[in-house]
Amino acid sequence: MIARLKKWMLLPLLLVATLVTGNMYAQSLQKEFPKSLTVTVSNPLNQPRQDVLVVLPEAAIQKAAANFNPKAFVVLDGKKEIPSQYNLKDAVYPGVVLVLDQMGAKASRKLTIRYNETGENKRTYTKRTQAELSHKVGGAFKDRKYSGGTFQNVDSLRVPDEVTDHSYYIRYEGPGWESDKVGYRFYLDWRNGTDVFGKTTKDMALHRAGLDGYDSYHELQDWGMDVLKVGKSLGVGTLALFDKGSANRVAETDSMISVIAENGEVYSAIRTNYYGWKIAGMDLDVNSHLGIHAGSRLTRHLVNVTGGQPQNLSTGLIKDKRAKLHTQKGSAQEWGYIATFGKQSLNGEGDNLGIAVLFRPQDLQEFSEDEHSHVVKLKPTAGKVEYFYLAAWELEPEGIKTEEAFLNYLKKSAQELANPVQVKF
Repeated sequence: MIARLKKWMLLPLLLVATLVTGNMYAQSLQKEFPKSLTVTVSNPLNQPRQDVLVVLPEAAIQKAAANFNPKAFVVLDGKKEIPSQYNLKDAVYPGVVLVLDQMGAKASRKLTIRYNETGENKRTYTKRTQAELSHKVGGAFKDRKYSGGTFQNVDSLRVPDEVTDHSYYIRYEGPGWESDKVGYRFYLDWRNGTDVFGKTTKDMALHRAGLDGYDSYHELQDWGMDVLKVGKSLGVGTLALFDKGSANRVAETDSMISVIAENGEVYSAIRTNYYGWKIAGMDLDVNSHLGIHAGSRLTRHLVNVTGGQPQNLSTGLIKDKRAKLHTQKGSAQEWGYIATFGKQSLNGEGDNLGIAVLFRPQDLQEFSEDEHSHVVKLKPTAGKVEYFYLAAWELEPEGIKTEEAFLNYLKKSAQELANPVQVKF
């Protein structure tokens, strides 16, 4: 009884200590970041959403606070500091980027941005996304194979003319990007197909992949593995042009340059320019932008093609007899999709793996196929098209294990894409 009374006597003291600590933290923030502005983020959907990407555009911030300093700021939800980053290099999402853990149905959250007009803060947050590109240095090409040397991460790469498939020059054969849910790569050579790294951890993992060559990540590691067979197919979300009954990947080009646009805690992006893509009698230049945010399986792909007027820009998924095909054309309230689900992973006899591409309904020309892929043909507007793709492996933490759960997840994702959160300064 005495011990119990002592605990009750301590509660008011603990409450006071907590309040004092909170007030001291608030006072410290106000001193470190004396200026502030507020924004309201609203969820237009009548259903909750998780891991919500919020972008506060650079132009809007500068209009609201002309002396805003992108190197010295914090974002607060009430008294809680929200991990954020400022994109300086990414032309798609310039400005403050953050991810809210959840938003209720039809709910609004008022956020405060505190900043200092001078200086630089030293804050770091848990890294929940990553983008990287690594190639060997210190060796040499012989017969289009790279011998010797060690891997070095770089911010950009103009692909040497000697590079082909299995040149042993680029670590895991191309750029990689990941969230705390899933990882991806694409082959930065004539194949230009997109592959999936399934993850068994929420930690960043791709910097550990392929260091010992090209074979280890095809077997289950402590972080996960390559779970998708790409071959001659579109893998998941690979860009193509459908011509003469086939989905043609970006194969024959004059040159390719890939750039890590952002490698941040909550958002990462890769930009790749393909010059002189020879396809269907045209000579096209392609700008590809891939982005992923924390807590999401979705990769956003923005494509801009110049130098011709292609009748379609297509993408799709590998055909696998173990996986069932699902398609939806979409509506005003949800994006369309093409998806497969089944025991199509490369782990042993196969775990359940769902893959999908989501697109705006008004961009859909038709669903099609060729020998290797399920295809969705999209109509570009002024040479531009946007779509998302994703993979969900049942062995990931909190993984999607059934077809019903995967289709429910797809429907929710399609509705969220059609009804993005609204931001008001």
